[in-house]
Amino acid sequence: MILKIAFRNIFRQKRRTILTALAMIVGFTLSSIVIGLSDGAYSNVIKMFTGNRIGHIQVHQEGYHDKPSIYKTISNYESIGETIQSNTDVEAWTPRVYAGGLGSVGEKSTAVRIIGVDVAQEIKATQFDKKVVQGNALTETASREAVIGQGLAKTLAATLGSKIVIFSQAADGSIANDEYTIVGLAESGDDITDKITCYLHIEDAQELFVLEGRIHEIVVIISNINKVGKITEAIKESLNDSDLEVLPWQVVAKSFYDAMQSDKQGDAVVRLIIMFIVAIGVLNTVLMSVLERTREYGVLKAVGTKPIQIFWLVICEVVIITIGSIAIGALLGSLINYLFSIYGLTYAEGLTMGGVEFGTMYAEVNARSLMIPGITVMLSATLVGLFPAIKAARIMPAKAMRTH
Repeated sequence: MILKIAFRNIFRQKRRTILTALAMIVGFTLSSIVIGLSDGAYSNVIKMFTGNRIGHIQVHQEGYHDKPSIYKTISNYESIGETIQSNTDVEAWTPRVYAGGLGSVGEKSTAVRIIGVDVAQEIKATQFDKKVVQGNALTETASREAVIGQGLAKTLAATLGSKIVIFSQAADGSIANDEYTIVGLAESGDDITDKITCYLHIEDAQELFVLEGRIHEIVVIISNINKVGKITEAIKESLNDSDLEVLPWQVVAKSFYDAMQSDKQGDAVVRLIIMFIVAIGVLNTVLMSVLERTREYGVLKAVGTKPIQIFWLVICEVVIITIGSIAIGALLGSLINYLFSIYGLTYAEGLTMGGVEFGTMYAEVNARSLMIPGITVMLSATLVGLFPAIKAARIMPAKAMRTH
């Protein structure tokens, strides 16, 4: 009977019902869009940062991550790579050699970070060839060629065909000194990286730094980044080598990961503000509804309706309106997020997040963008409905009957 009366009350005062529902629908839709855009932005940034640079998982010699050194190397990296590739969730792996030194072109010189890459593996894992915006990528065989960042090219006033001379110290203590032809200019999306990076073929780098058959890092790309923790543990078990450290990207790029988490907390504050506005709107309309129907509630109590029944009558009305509003809000939120996932939201100026620059933000249609707003709207509407419901239940029949 209470549910039946609640339905009748909702459709009897259509204007009041629409006003209450609009507050919930707008709040749900805004919250859904905020979550969809933020999740889409995080996924895009993480995909670019990990997939194009550091990978999803890294394997090093124990202690290399905390204190990198040219001497902390992995010798049998090809067999390790085969073991890693045997995991069905692994898409690709690639070895790298890292070292620092001095790069010189003509009379100009600056500090450089040398990265030795296995070209075929690097293209498969991180699409290395797509980073080259001018010239060509390195050949798959060692040819004393170099690809440098665009920022580094500006610093050294280097052009395609210029010779870059690298000075450093080799792993055996000797002087590492050799000349390479610049065949391409790269752009990684991070200006700082592009100002210092010089890419060499892995065999050229091993020869330069006397690291024959040895590397510093294995980068692993997996099919589902959400499984990175599980796959990291699986790789650790399959390698079963205490001399190796297997680290997920959250540990490798801890500062980047912490920045993402802090930004998510900021989005949570935005959602709370939206829900607070929704709660105020619901409280206002429901309370006004109770005040307008004071005489009606007095009549109900006069004919024997219990206070608890009136309480549940008001709550049922709020819940019914809320369920309908959530259904409409879910349709609107999903539609708008879907459109944003296709066309994106373009910024007038590029936005940099975690060192990654991008000009268009794409939304993501997922369960979070529906569940979180739905639960929040339902809880906030029900909680703010308690006060009007209690007020209606405590109405005195004799006093209410004199209300006009």
